[in-house]
Amino acid sequence: MIGCDCVVCTSTNTLDNRLRSSVMISSSTTSLVIDTTPDFRYQMLRTSTKHLDALLFTHPHKDHIAGLDDIRAFNFFMNKPMEIYANALTEEALRRDFYYAFTERKYPGVPEINMNKIAEDPFMVGDIPVIPIEVWHMKMPVLGFRFGSFTYITDANRIEEKSKDLIRGSEVLIVNALRKEPHISHFTLQEAVALVKELGIPKAYFTHISHQLGLHVDINKELPEGIELAYDGLMITL
Repeated sequence: MIGCDCVVCTSTNTLDNRLRSSVMISSSTTSLVIDTTPDFRYQMLRTSTKHLDALLFTHPHKDHIAGLDDIRAFNFFMNKPMEIYANALTEEALRRDFYYAFTERKYPGVPEINMNKIAEDPFMVGDIPVIPIEVWHMKMPVLGFRFGSFTYITDANRIEEKSKDLIRGSEVLIVNALRKEPHISHFTLQEAVALVKELGIPKAYFTHISHQLGLHVDINKELPEGIELAYDGLMITL
């Protein structure tokens, strides 16, 4: 038997019950998801998502790509390949880890993918404008994304000035805040708060939260006005 006495893991507050970090962006005609976590299938089922136009990837770590195989249901019901947007580093990992979806002679039923390589140039997904923002996950380049007045950044511990300029002016920022203690490749809670203040973002939510950070209710009480912890099922309308 495997047990856990962590106060977050055993919390009865649903706000402490978190799956891996991901987000859906929707307009009246287009829906896209950022990152296919190992929980991707369950995330889509519990949100009753039946239509998905594209997937955007931030970086190639397993907790952000492992659920890609489960796009097959969308291939079947929408009767078309899934549009994938990734930088060269992430594309390489996707082609390696899901090789069977990229071979010339495919076995019936494998994921159907249309790969779109992206870098720093803005692009459109349906009617949704996307601005890639390069941030750093220790030594790994990671893509954040801005959609109008909303910016999403995960797995970062350093952002260069040119990228900060792309974030400034956002009304809402979601950014990672792993824990209070220093970490080699993630912002701490204090660093994330400092970033929000530096950029002058009026509303921010922290994501990619470790159980080491503490209980949702307790940490929220410590945060400045305009900053909250994100939670599964959070909906933001802009």
